[in-house]
Amino acid sequence: MAQIFPKWVDEAPKRILIGSIILLNAIVFGIWYFFSPEFTDVGYMPEQPVPFSHQVHVSQLGMDCQYCHTQVEESRHANIPATQTCMNCHSQIQTDAETLQPVRDSWETGEPIEWVRVHMLPDYAYFNHAAHVNVGVGCESCHGRVDRMEVVHQAEPLSMGWCLDCHREPEKHVRPVSEVTTMGYSVENQLEIGRELVAKHNINAPTYCQSCHY
Repeated sequence: MAQIFPKWVDEAPKRILIGSIILLNAIVFGIWYFFSPEFTDVGYMPEQPVPFSHQVHVSQLGMDCQYCHTQVEESRHANIPATQTCMNCHSQIQTDAETLQPVRDSWETGEPIEWVRVHMLPDYAYFNHAAHVNVGVGCESCHGRVDRMEVVHQAEPLSMGWCLDCHREPEKHVRPVSEVTTMGYSVENQLEIGRELVAKHNINAPTYCQSCHY
């Protein structure tokens, strides 16, 4: 009896199944890779209510990070400076600058300036600034060279994998606590110094889930 269907039809279900698996894996990988923070968050640079230039204040004027972000050694959050901090200088400097009108308005009304947050972690991830700063994790390690930024943007992905890279090998990243706010910090023997600092501060960076996810 003549065959009604060609032989390749018998292989069709298997080929469709294999093709579907390959396609599904490609889609999952594409979403995981191209929708990761490295691609979706790095470079995020929202418009702020006041055009504050870190390049001017940090690089040109030499202001230390902790002049404005005063709580990084004590709190899990790096606080946004109060209007009072801005007015310490701008009550005498550029007092009529149009771009600083929101600062003067905030000072007169008592209403805080609505700065737009740049660096954000998901609610299910716990991060403590004080715990990192006090053992020698530099500001630029996470926030990049803010002293070169006219407008602050997100320089690193802040993803789980990115954090774990540092937790697994902290000696590559830690520095003396006195150099935490130093921009452009670099030493030739980082690994040697890093290992000494890891031992000195008893750094045992956790890599288990519950350390960041409660």
